[in-house]
Amino acid sequence: MALVYRPVVQLSGILLSLLGWVLSCLTTYLPQWKNLNLELNELEIWTMGLWQACVVQEEGGMQCKDFDSFLALPPELRISRILMFFSNGLGLLGLLFSGFGLDCLKIGGRQQDHKKRLLLFGGMLFWMSGITAIAPVSWVAHSTVQEFWDENIPDIVPRWDLGEALFVGWLAGFCLILGGSLLNCTICSTELHPSSVHYAVTEQQDQCQHLETETRP
Repeated sequence: MALVYRPVVQLSGILLSLLGWVLSCLTTYLPQWKNLNLELNELEIWTMGLWQACVVQEEGGMQCKDFDSFLALPPELRISRILMFFSNGLGLLGLLFSGFGLDCLKIGGRQQDHKKRLLLFGGMLFWMSGITAIAPVSWVAHSTVQEFWDENIPDIVPRWDLGEALFVGWLAGFCLILGGSLLNCTICSTELHPSSVHYAVTEQQDQCQHLETETRP
């Protein structure tokens, strides 16, 4: 695969991965993994994240309380903490490795094979970062949906709903995987500079004019 503007594709991949990493970090600390609306008091909305539980009042106030113990958390929240830390760490390493492998970076310009290895390793790190971001978000969403539709729970008991942080996490994982895919696609490409493309077009036009001259009576 030949790409005329391979550095542009690489830059798009690194920027998309950077966006995914920022969203992944944001998902880790947002308290809106689960939302709970109380019918007895509609002026308050309870939210739960990986680190704290909060109550949001209609007047705009928000009060949060950190969880006292890591072991007292539900299993999905404990594992989600660990996986999100891995996702953020892998994404940061991916940014470092892929950044040094970009064609627009003049450092090590003569060592193209080494830069390709860095780019490939960075893209794989973005893939792993995206997967480890999607996995905990999907697990919490699955357990929340199961509890919401559990017929064994009485109807009068309030039920948790999906929070905004879950959708941010899904978007983060998608951006990380797509960004890593763009970076890895450019490894198999051969960069063509605009000057070489212009030379090829000019040479083809000269050949056409030469054939027309020969075919004239």
